[in-house]
Order: sequence, then structure tokens, then C-alpha cells
Amino acid sequence: MTVISITELKNALSQYLNRAAYGRERIIVASRGKPKAAVISIEDLRRLEELEDALAAHEAVEAYQAGQTTPWEEVKEDLAEGGGDVPT
Repeated sequence: MTVISITELKNALSQYLNRAAYGRERIIVASRGKPKAAVISIEDLRRLEELEDALAAHEAVEAYQAGQTTPWEEVKEDLAEGGGDVPT
């Protein structure tokens, strides 16, 4: 993994994007020596999203098995009242 400063990223953005996209390199962007963000390929992003979805599904199954569910009637009532926020 490569660590670069924000200034380095600004000066060579295209180069670093290509390294991530085509070279499958993961680039850490640091500010004042502290990691702030990462530049990764779209494939890595998709894998990360798939892992997040799988974890959420696993947690949902565990909650269901533990009886930590909300009855459908309560969900419908909440949605009808405009409380469409889904807890995370």
C-alpha cells in the first residue's frame, strides 16, 4: 500500500487514479501524516459493498433468530404515519 499526501494527490491525481484502477494499487491519502482516505479500484469498492451487505444479512438473521424483530403491523403503521426511517 502506498501512502501519499494530499498535495501529492493533487499534483498527480490522474496517475494515482490509474494506479488504483488498473494497477489494483490501494493508495492511502494522508493529511499531516495521518491517514484520511483511500483511493481504491471500483472492483475493491464493489467487494467492500458486497461484504457490507453480507454482514448486514448475517446480523439480520441473528436478530431474527434472537426474536429481535418488529411485527409487520407495527412497521406498516409506522410507514403510514410517515416514519419511513429504517433503523441501521
